[in-house]
Amino acid sequence: MGNERHKELGLTDDQVLEMYRLMLMARKVDERMWLLNRAGKIPFVISCQGQEAIQVGAAFALDREKDWLCPYYRDLGMMLAFGQTARDQMLSAFAKAEDPNSGGRQMPGHYGDKRFRIVSGSSPVTTQLLHAVGVALAAKMEKKDFVTLTTFGEGSSNQGDFHEGLNFAGVHNLPVIFMCENNKYAISVPVEKQLAGGSVAARGQGYGMPGIQVDGNDPLKVFKVVREAADRARRGEGPTLIEAISYRLVPHSSDDDDRTYRKMEEVEEARKKDPLVQFKQYLQDVGLLDEEKEGNLNREIARLVDEATEYAEYAAYPEAEQTYTHVYAE
Repeated sequence: MGNERHKELGLTDDQVLEMYRLMLMARKVDERMWLLNRAGKIPFVISCQGQEAIQVGAAFALDREKDWLCPYYRDLGMMLAFGQTARDQMLSAFAKAEDPNSGGRQMPGHYGDKRFRIVSGSSPVTTQLLHAVGVALAAKMEKKDFVTLTTFGEGSSNQGDFHEGLNFAGVHNLPVIFMCENNKYAISVPVEKQLAGGSVAARGQGYGMPGIQVDGNDPLKVFKVVREAADRARRGEGPTLIEAISYRLVPHSSDDDDRTYRKMEEVEEARKKDPLVQFKQYLQDVGLLDEEKEGNLNREIARLVDEATEYAEYAAYPEAEQTYTHVYAE
């Protein structure tokens, strides 16, 4: 038995196995979407691959019965952890009427789900930070005990909304967590051409909040810092900026050819730190996962992904007359 870090954090064996299951589910749903896209069955994919540990680790650190999410387009793992299913994801990918995010209107990755307090995202990046600040302001005004988490890529930290959002949250001491999922690339622009100081976390200081950098390939490390940030927010100690460092293992989207701006050797090197590979190793080291359990888990997830794909492919499209519903005042 190795060092049981999860026990020190107050996580049970079942909880860390569930974390791994959700990370694996996110990866398998994502991989299936790429196959469907390449087969001409769905138009677009934007991936979570390489960032699953950040998403699941953060979700487990929150109260999934009352906290709010303002996610960004890569947060498939977080959506699954908060309650969406593989079927929900596939309905969105195929743009079907039953898609819980938008009824098949939005592109995939534009998450929003009233059931789980997930605020709908939009295509311009970083707008979700302002929504999160507004939700957190409501919590403070109504004296409600919930925390809002918003996520974004490191490219987003150079948009005006980032600075406005952090400044407002800092001034008003709001219960919000800003979590940057730094995957090293803003589409084709490497991080050294995006950030003069090289650190998103360092920017927290200017807005009166802690800025914390964490290894985004380790869900337990992410869990720890997000839980501490949530505890601070609940105690009335205001916002936190977290920068989780990871790597985007696939192109920016299904419309991008990443070979034009990064060497494949770099990607292969990053795959050695793949959060799924590392967390699986941890679970094996502490005696929670063996080949038989792993095999059963893979078969169960493969079955769920197959069922979700088949259901979504044959589900009904929205009616044409629904186009104007919820667009203008009825």
